[in-house]
Amino acid sequence: MKKSRFTESQIIAILKKQESGVSVKDICRESGISDQTFYKWKSKYGGLDSSQLKRVKELEEENSRLNRMYAEMSMINDALKSVIEKKL
Repeated sequence: MKKSRFTESQIIAILKKQESGVSVKDICRESGISDQTFYKWKSKYGGLDSSQLKRVKELEEENSRLNRMYAEMSMINDALKSVIEKKL
């Protein structure tokens, strides 16, 4: 996946310009992005501010960590069940 040349905080700042009344065409020309990119960002980041975005990223990281822990514990549980079945 291609890495964006804009950080999330920069994207939010660009979106805030539109909320202040600047036209989308002017924002896109100034930022060097297409209209399609602007509206894609707006659908993804619209209504968020920097602190909310940071919290979302933290929750995503925690969720992925918990998913890995669950997968590991599930594998251990299955291995222990197979050992117990062989003994019986």
